[in-house]
Amino acid sequence: MEYRRLGTSGLLVPALSFGAGTFGGRGELFSNWGETDAAEARRLVDICLEAGVNMFDTADVYSGGASEEVLGAAIKGRRDDVIVSTKAGLPMGDGPADAGTSRSRLIKTVEAALRRLDTDYLDLFQLHAFDAGTPVEEVLSTLDDLVRAGKIRYTGVSNFSGWQLMKSQAVADRHGYARYAAHQVYYSLVGRDYEWELLPLAADQGVGAVVWSPLGWGRLTGKIRRGQPLPEQSRLHRTADFGPPVEDELLYRVVDALDEIARETGRTVPQIALNWLLRRPTVSSVIIGARNEDQLRQNLGALGWSLTVDQVARLDAASAKPAPYPYFPYERQEGFARLNPPLTGRTAR
Repeated sequence: MEYRRLGTSGLLVPALSFGAGTFGGRGELFSNWGETDAAEARRLVDICLEAGVNMFDTADVYSGGASEEVLGAAIKGRRDDVIVSTKAGLPMGDGPADAGTSRSRLIKTVEAALRRLDTDYLDLFQLHAFDAGTPVEEVLSTLDDLVRAGKIRYTGVSNFSGWQLMKSQAVADRHGYARYAAHQVYYSLVGRDYEWELLPLAADQGVGAVVWSPLGWGRLTGKIRRGQPLPEQSRLHRTADFGPPVEDELLYRVVDALDEIARETGRTVPQIALNWLLRRPTVSSVIIGARNEDQLRQNLGALGWSLTVDQVARLDAASAKPAPYPYFPYERQEGFARLNPPLTGRTAR
């Protein structure tokens, strides 16, 4: 296993981490992801640790807290061997205090997560969404208090825009609060929006990307092909509306390129898609999920080898989309490009 710094923090994380969204299986969305119980979860954790995958990511909204409970049971007796990452901030009920990141709610949600996970500290705690109704100073001062109390080791965010993250880092610097070390982001061969603003920001601010849904919400599993109906067993029938949208032509173009490289390398489509992500700037860890042992072992096969420069270039070209404003001048016009060389080698179409 390769270990990387989480941004510029002192925390070393595995290049691949495990997402516990399949643990618990409660509710419309999460029951379609998976219904892994504590015994099955413990077996998956065993396999992860054997491979050096020692970071496990969850959230309070995953199956209404059941994911945290199952993960806590699965790591019981080996807490010091793992890195526990969880998130909070999304609604957990219909009441006025059941959502957001106010001081009172952050304290309550951290205490609840500690109980469910059966631990006395969180290695990484991330805000699941930006709360526009709570002052950034209130959020950061509360998180800093929790860090100083030893309940949180490192802090991060998820699904923030560039200005939201940058404002937070500036406030942290101004007051001497703990800075965000991680940004849990959507990034895949069929979803490269992260590259336009958030990737350069992460490089500048030393924030490590922890990538969620690296297979494009289940679209890059190797089961979806141009000119073929969506397989009956695909969870996209029931969950597509919950996840990031993907244009059909972009998906098919990327899958065509992945199929070609799969024939060249003898690797699977998911392994190639994951390997491409592992090479991208600012990526600290890519979260893989699995409903069973076979899926997990397949995904672990993304490590230990590398795509060629030519293969990466072909995947870059197949997955590229025109840059949105204000970024397209920096790609298309020489004067702009000279001032801001790209970090990713992306190619406009």
